[in-house]
Amino acid sequence: MSIGYAHLRAFHAVASAGGYTRASQMLNVTQPTLSGQVKALEERYGVRLFQRRGRGVELTDLGRQLLDVTRRWSSAEDEAEHLLAGARSLTGGQLRVSADAPTHVIPLLAAFSRRHPGVQLAFSFGNSGEVRDSLLARRSEIAVLAELEPDPRIYALPIRRDRQLVFVNRGHPWARRRSLRLEEIAGETLILREAGSTTRAVFEAALGERGVTPRRTIEIGSREAVREAVAAGLGIGVIFESEFLRDGRLHTLSLRDAKLEAVQYAACLEDRRAVHVVRAFFDLLRETIPDGGPGDAEVP
Repeated sequence: MSIGYAHLRAFHAVASAGGYTRASQMLNVTQPTLSGQVKALEERYGVRLFQRRGRGVELTDLGRQLLDVTRRWSSAEDEAEHLLAGARSLTGGQLRVSADAPTHVIPLLAAFSRRHPGVQLAFSFGNSGEVRDSLLARRSEIAVLAELEPDPRIYALPIRRDRQLVFVNRGHPWARRRSLRLEEIAGETLILREAGSTTRAVFEAALGERGVTPRRTIEIGSREAVREAVAAGLGIGVIFESEFLRDGRLHTLSLRDAKLEAVQYAACLEDRRAVHVVRAFFDLLRETIPDGGPGDAEVP
C-alpha cells in the first residue's frame, strides 16, 4: 500500500514547524486530525518519526531522513505552483527573498515589483549564515548575502564589492580623524554582530592575521543594536560602507593599512534556476549590474 499524500503532508508540516500547533495552523486543520495522520503513517510502517519534547517534538534519525525526502517533494510542489502561476508573463506566483541587509535587496525588489506587479513578494532578513540556511532549506527562492562559499547546490551572481569601515560616536577621540591603523583597535572595546555575520568574520580574520586583540569585545545580535550601542559610547563598531546610514551621532573612519572587502551575491538553488520567477529575477539583476560587476565570476 503506497504512502498517502495527506500523511506525508502532515509529517512534513509537523517536522518543519517543530510541533503540532504551528503545523495545524499552517495547514488549517485541527491538531487531532494532524496527529492522527502522523500516527497512521508511523503505524503503517511500524516506525517512530518523532519523539515528544515538552510541548514540541523532535525528529528521530529516521524522521530526519524522511524530512530530507519530503523537502525535495515539497520543493517540486512549489516549483510546479510557480510554473503554473507565472506561466503568462508572471501574472501570479510568489517570490521569497532572504537577505543579510535591506540595503542591497530593497531596490532590486522594488524594480522587480514594478516589472512584475502580479508576483507576490515576501522577504526576510538575518545574518549571512541564516540567509544561506534559508536558501538551502528552500524557505526562500533568492538569497542576497556576502562572501558566499562555492557550493554545487547553489548558483550565485556577484552584484557588488563593499569595503569595511570603523565607526565611533561623536564624543570619541577618533571623531575628528578620517582613518586609523588596524593595530589601534587593540586599545578599544569592539562591538560586533553575532557569529554567522560576514561583517564580524571579515574583521576578526584581519585582526587575527595581524595578532591584534581588542581590549574587550561586546556581542550584539543586530546591525541596528550595534549602531545604538556605538552611539551610546559603549565602544567602536564595524560596518560595510553601503550599509552605513547617515547619523549625526556617528562618524566613520577608513582603515589606512588594511583593505577589508566582501563581495555581495544574489543566489538561488541550482535546481531552481529554470523556475520562471527566479529566472526573471536574475534577468533583471543582470540588467542592473554595472558593466563588469564587482570583478568576480559567477558561482559555481
